Amino acid sequence: MTVSGSNVGVPPLETIKGMSGLEYMRGIVEGRLPAPPISATLGFAVTEVDAGLAVFTMTPGFRHYNPLGTVHGGVAATLLDSCMGCAVHTRLEAGIGYTTLEFKVNLVRPITDTTGLIRAEGRTLHVGRRSATAEGRIVDANGALLAHGTTTCLVFPL
Repeated sequence: MTVSGSNVGVPPLETIKGMSGLEYMRGIVEGRLPAPPISATLGFAVTEVDAGLAVFTMTPGFRHYNPLGTVHGGVAATLLDSCMGCAVHTRLEAGIGYTTLEFKVNLVRPITDTTGLIRAEGRTLHVGRRSATAEGRIVDANGALLAHGTTTCLVFPL
């Protein structure tokens, strides 16, 4: 799935501050708000959100390859960082932001340009006043696990 040519950008901070994380993420999914520029760069899209959940999809291609002929691990890491962080975001009230403090990624199967559509699903584990944790999984269309990870995010007022 590619988002090239679609609504891509970052709203003004005042707009972001006035919405809960779930409202903001739903605005992106519904096309009322722009998708983040990284989604156009790598060709992924946020396709589903709910409280504590964020799902991204993409079809990896040759342009994502590393020198050894598979999709670069950084693509999977970016997808996991995105889905896990956005899962945290869906649990935050208006005026509250987050940033990734650290994340761990396990690449368990190679991803290639023949893998087809992949799904990165992030779910929160804990959301507190100062920190939050989440886990993520990337699976192929058959449900085979390709990568998984965890994150810790710093939570703060915007």
